[in-house]
Amino acid sequence: MKKFLSVVGARPNFMKIAPVHLEFLKYKDSVQHLICHTGQHYDEKMSKIFFDDLNISPPDFNLNVGSGSHSVQTANIMIGFEKVLIAEKPDLLIVVGDVNSTIAGSLVAKKMNIPVAHIEAGLRSFDRTMPEEINRVLTDAISDYLFVTEQSGIDNLEKEGVDKSKIFFTGNVMIDSLVHSMKKIDESPVLSSLGLAKHDYILCTLHRPTNVDNKAALEKILATLNSFAEKKKIVFPVHPRTRANMKEFGIGNDLSPNILFTDPIGYCDFLRLVKNASLTITDSGGIQEETTYLGVPCVTLRDNTERPITVQIGSNYLAGTDVSKLAGFVTNILNGDIKKSIVPPLWDGKAAERICRVLTSI
Repeated sequence: MKKFLSVVGARPNFMKIAPVHLEFLKYKDSVQHLICHTGQHYDEKMSKIFFDDLNISPPDFNLNVGSGSHSVQTANIMIGFEKVLIAEKPDLLIVVGDVNSTIAGSLVAKKMNIPVAHIEAGLRSFDRTMPEEINRVLTDAISDYLFVTEQSGIDNLEKEGVDKSKIFFTGNVMIDSLVHSMKKIDESPVLSSLGLAKHDYILCTLHRPTNVDNKAALEKILATLNSFAEKKKIVFPVHPRTRANMKEFGIGNDLSPNILFTDPIGYCDFLRLVKNASLTITDSGGIQEETTYLGVPCVTLRDNTERPITVQIGSNYLAGTDVSKLAGFVTNILNGDIKKSIVPPLWDGKAAERICRVLTSI
C-alpha cells in the first residue's frame, strides 16, 4: 500500500486537490491518500467547501498556522508539517498551486528525501515581485514530478533546464472541479437570493496588493465600477484584505446601491455567478481559467498573467494596472465587442485521471 499525502493551504488549493482525492478513491486497494490543511487561509466556509461543494472528507491534519508575514507563515508551516511527515512517513508529497504552503511543504519533504509532485507546475508571470512567482519557481526546481496545465508550462520548465522525463501535460484540475460540480452550480439559488437576472450583471473580485493596498488605485477602480452601476448591477464579493483597506482608506461609502458588496461566497454559488455574468473583472489567477472554460469575458487588472493561454485563445483580456483602461474594456464588452474564445487542450475534466494514472504507476 502506497501512502500519498497532499498539502492544501488556501481556498483555491481545495478545488485543485478535490478531484485528485476523488480519483485516488478508485485506487483505495493500493493507495492511501491523506490531506493536510496548513490553515494558511481559514474562513468559516472551509468546511462547506470540503463537505458540500466538493464532496470530499475534511482534511486528515490541520496545522492551524493562521496568518502572518510570509516568513513567519512559511516557517510555522515547515515546523508543523515536519511533525506530520515524521509521523506518517508518506511515499510521496503532492502540492498544488503557488501559495506559501506549497513551497513550505515541498522544502520539508525534499529535506527528508520524500519525492514531491507539483500540480499546476510551470506557470510563470515573470514578475518576481509577486510572492506566488517565487513559490512557483522554487517548488518546480525541487519537484520530481511536474504536472502542467498548458503549453507555456512545458516551455517554461524546459527553458529552466527541467528534465523532460519529469514533465507531464495532464490538463487543469481546476476545470475538473468545475465540470464535476456543474449540476450543483446550475442548481445554486444565489441569483434569485441576490435579485439578479442572467447575463445582466458584472462580477468583480479584487485582492492583489497593486490594486487594493494603494488608496488612489482602489479609489479609481471603485469610481470606474460606479460609472457602470447604472447600466448593470455589479456583484462584488469582498476579500477581507480589500474590505479592511476600504475601511482604513475611508472609501466606498458613497457608491451606487447597484454595487452589491457581499462576503466571500462559497464555491458553487460563486461559479454560478461567474457562469451567468455579462463579464467579470478580477485580479485572480483561477478565475481567468474558469471564465475561459465557461466562455465568459474576463477583464484582468494585472500587468501580467501566468496563464497566457487564457488571453491567447480564451476569453481573458489583460487590462494592466492602469485603471484608466478598465472603462474601455468594459464598454467594448458590454457593447458586444467580444473576442471568440475556445477551451484549451485537455481542459476536459479528466486531468486528475491522468495525474493519478502517472503517480500510481511509479
